[in-house]
Amino acid sequence: MALSDTTGSLMRGLGLADPVIRLGVTGLSRAGKTVFITSLVANLLDRGRMPGLRAAADGTIRAAWLQPQPDDTVPRFEFERHLAALTGPDPHWPEGTRHVSELRLSLRVQPRGLLSGLRGVQNIHLDIVDYPGEWLLDLRLMDRSFAQWSAETLERMEGRPGAEAYLSGLGGIDAQARFAEPLAQRMTASYTAHLAAARDAGFSDTTPGRFLLPGEMEGSPALTFSPLPETMAGSPLYKEFRRRFDAYKSRVVRPFFRDHFARIDRQVVLVDVLGAIHAGPRAVEDMRRAMADILSAFRPGRVGWLSQLLGTRRVERILFAATKADHLHHLQHARLTNILTAMLREARDRADFQGARTEALALAALRTTTEEIIRQEGLDLPAVRGTLMDGRQAAFYPGELPDNPADLLRPAAEGATRWLDADYAVMNFAPAPNTLRPGDGPPHIRLDRAAEFLIGDRL
Repeated sequence: MALSDTTGSLMRGLGLADPVIRLGVTGLSRAGKTVFITSLVANLLDRGRMPGLRAAADGTIRAAWLQPQPDDTVPRFEFERHLAALTGPDPHWPEGTRHVSELRLSLRVQPRGLLSGLRGVQNIHLDIVDYPGEWLLDLRLMDRSFAQWSAETLERMEGRPGAEAYLSGLGGIDAQARFAEPLAQRMTASYTAHLAAARDAGFSDTTPGRFLLPGEMEGSPALTFSPLPETMAGSPLYKEFRRRFDAYKSRVVRPFFRDHFARIDRQVVLVDVLGAIHAGPRAVEDMRRAMADILSAFRPGRVGWLSQLLGTRRVERILFAATKADHLHHLQHARLTNILTAMLREARDRADFQGARTEALALAALRTTTEEIIRQEGLDLPAVRGTLMDGRQAAFYPGELPDNPADLLRPAAEGATRWLDADYAVMNFAPAPNTLRPGDGPPHIRLDRAAEFLIGDRL
């Protein structure tokens, strides 16, 4: 542990330092991390739309303000730019997360009731750490050899978008030829193209995570390898890819968990459940498995290296949030929550998870629609209306989610390739033009309840 961390822990233990809550925010493919953080911070600064956060509703939070984050080497989350994109005169979606970033929001808190006479005004710092969900899924690589990872990946690739080109290319490789960097680069490019296509099709597991978000490591040997069949074991290509796979784990994955993940107190994982349902049963099953892998990342002792990093430290609360709830009429929100809850319950069973308190919730960090009833073929359908990405207004009924989550999860687990009796549609809405009243943050659905679960007990 760094000296500053040790000093900070000692001061907090003696009550000499302001309390700090480190909130990790991550998400599976295109779940809306940037929008979530931007709206959460804006609604904590101006709390008129946060009745579900008790400390905001009863006046415990006296003031909130931004200040420089404590980690000088981590990029600052560009809150002001993202808020301007969402709420300006020409609202549009901001760019998504491509690297780790951080933001510190400080809250001045005055306890009420019995505590008010025992404790005075206190500053509590909320350090929000934003990082790509693809990087969190890399944890599963740490207890796998190159041979194990290759076998699992090649099996999983069958039938996925972009996989055929890579798999067919394996047949033309001379396994006994000397290692050649141009071949390694072509194979990596083909495999990465498959990962991008799978992500765009709604699949969640697109490891190694840095292949899609390489940043300054693009083109490095640690990011230039791909899965190979066991029949190539012993070849120069196989040996070099195995070495690079091990380097990826030690030089890329381990430092991320040491420097960022191991210090998180609370965590929210955003998931686009509606997008996975639209993509089909295989995408739903893939998301369920990814959730199990994510939960296992928060359980110290799963693998020796992680236990050494975390010791007895545990993330205290984890919220799994189904985003884009505003794409559904509120009559279907409970069903969306139930589906996510069922996926989380099975994920907990798979991960043998213990320790942190977990919860599932359907929310919209930025509400983009209004609700209405439309009549179609003699039926009254609960729909939503919003502005499409091309500027047109449209009312939209996505289909009816099942009342029993097993109606989705069972065929997904059994390997079905499509839904037999339903078609679940999705629509891409643009941020709605709005004029914020003084004291109000951006409109949302249940963001206040998410904040209450994540940090309410510490306020």
